[in-house]
Amino acid sequence: MNEQELNWQRVADLDELSPGRVKTVTAGVHSMALTNIDGEYTAMENRCPHQGGPLGEGSIEIGEDGQCWLRCPWHGWDFDPKTGRPPGGHEDSGQQLFPVDVRDDGIYVGLEPDALHETTVTDVMAETMTNWGVTSVFGMVGHSNLGLADALRLEEQKGRLNYYGIRHEGAAAFACSGYAKLTGKPAACLAIAGPGATNLMTGLWDAKVDRAPVLALTGQVDVQVLGPGAFQEIDLHSAFAPVARFSQTVLHTSKHAELMTLACKNAIVERDVAHLIFPDDVQTLAAAESAGASSPEGRIATSAIAPDENALGKATKLIAESKRPIVIVGYGARDAMEDVIALANQLKAPVLTTFKAKGQIADDHPLAAGVLGRSGTPVASWFMNECDLILAFGSSFSNHTGITPKRPIVQVDFDRMALGKFHGVAAPVWGEIGVTAKRLASEMRGASHTVDQRPELAERWAIWREEKLSRLDDDRGQGISSAAVFAALTDAVPGDAVIAVDVGNNTYSFGRYFECKQQRVLMSGYLGSIGFSFPAAMGAWAATQDQDDYKGRKVVSISGDGGFGQYLADFTTAVKYNMNITHVLLNNSQLGKISKEQRAGEWPVWQTSLHNPSFAAYARLCGGHGIPVKAAEQLKPALDEALAHDDGPALVEIVTDAELI
Repeated sequence: MNEQELNWQRVADLDELSPGRVKTVTAGVHSMALTNIDGEYTAMENRCPHQGGPLGEGSIEIGEDGQCWLRCPWHGWDFDPKTGRPPGGHEDSGQQLFPVDVRDDGIYVGLEPDALHETTVTDVMAETMTNWGVTSVFGMVGHSNLGLADALRLEEQKGRLNYYGIRHEGAAAFACSGYAKLTGKPAACLAIAGPGATNLMTGLWDAKVDRAPVLALTGQVDVQVLGPGAFQEIDLHSAFAPVARFSQTVLHTSKHAELMTLACKNAIVERDVAHLIFPDDVQTLAAAESAGASSPEGRIATSAIAPDENALGKATKLIAESKRPIVIVGYGARDAMEDVIALANQLKAPVLTTFKAKGQIADDHPLAAGVLGRSGTPVASWFMNECDLILAFGSSFSNHTGITPKRPIVQVDFDRMALGKFHGVAAPVWGEIGVTAKRLASEMRGASHTVDQRPELAERWAIWREEKLSRLDDDRGQGISSAAVFAALTDAVPGDAVIAVDVGNNTYSFGRYFECKQQRVLMSGYLGSIGFSFPAAMGAWAATQDQDDYKGRKVVSISGDGGFGQYLADFTTAVKYNMNITHVLLNNSQLGKISKEQRAGEWPVWQTSLHNPSFAAYARLCGGHGIPVKAAEQLKPALDEALAHDDGPALVEIVTDAELI
């Protein structure tokens, strides 16, 4: 090609490379080994044909005959930097050379116009993924997922997805879990083979046990070296078998669009983890001309399952006979609360929630009784003790919630395995929760004779709120009380915010003291994993960018110092992507919940103390906003300032007393 038709790009300064030296330079997407041989510059393809060694990191050696060689740093293969050929090589056996032009302002390399991109199998799969509505990806690009990463880059370039590069793959999986728990839709996490893939596990287990749909995409070594034990090779199919409902390796001969469709469908329909393994050499295979992306059209049926008439009849008979029924809603009822609350209104029955369902009914609603269980309120436990029938919607009957089996129970769930899971119930009803609540309300019109429990609810709330007020001034001189912290948060946090809560004393105090309006609360439910809240908040923030239902909503994260320490490096991720997250950190310089458990078990308190930095200063060093709080009167102005901050993440570090929870 005529040199005038080349695309010339500047790659180095004139004095940047001494004679007898080589360095790696980049022009466009091309990596090159730039050499200076006695003032003569050459540019060679950087990848050694043996195993891809970086020639730009090699060395220049001159033989006894004066011949100059560029030696690969990995295995010592030699190439003539002026011709690209190896010793004794033929014309067509060497490396590609690029035209070089030394100009007054630097060294330039000439490139031919880029060839049109050839569609790969991962391009087809990435397009299929976005067709299924997977529009947020969290991950780390690495050497065994580069082909797949480029397919994701092209989808991002088309405006079809948002990619967030994280600092630890565990944070990526938790972010996906938080996104899914909020929206009911999957996000994807991307990792390399080996350690990148295994780092995803905790977050994926969190999603699995809480029935949140997530798509995991992992790289793998080349197909030809699978088995003997190549670098970073582990048996990913076996490793992911317990956590993934669907796990398949993408092969040369796979039906690529169909594999991605099945992965997305399994995640969505089964509310579970789906996993695809991408060997490195498969990722860049050219797609067949006839290959096209798939979509969910014709692949998903309605989930509106109507209950069986016999089961419905048994449930309505029990309700008709009751005087003081209560309604208990779990996380599984989150999308059907309007119908459940309508039924509760008809029955004048208090609505209690599990901890995972906190916020699904506002605490100032006339029928709200708060959270039941270890993280709950005395209001909820009082009404469970006084009831004569329990209507449970979408609850998993966790031992932390403590739903009594000593009362007759009508249990409604979309998952048949959840019905009577731990003990028999009087009326197990399989059906979609909203559909079933509507049917029960219809059947019970004029047929129920329940007591109006609303006056008692107001009375019990008044007693509990007076008790909470009495705790606001508790002060042992060792930090702010949880009652004061969560009273301030109740007043400050917007009523429609999304709140991600961590594990520890902060969790119990949140359940007990914070009064919800219409906030959505996210937590690590059955897994109970410390470190969940901040990466989950990143996932929730991503949902505010690509899901219309959540746009404009404030995202708040709450944790202790132990929890935030797990993924504090990913605060820089929030800064990089300008995520407007307000993180409230309760710093008591210990794993407070574990200290409490040691004392309760009559063990000495041992190895629960923490050595902490100034987290507020750390937030500022990362480029975010950090505010320290050491006195109760500083809470309101600090929280207001952090919540008003709209230029990336803000962190409020509150020194708290581990005993005043």
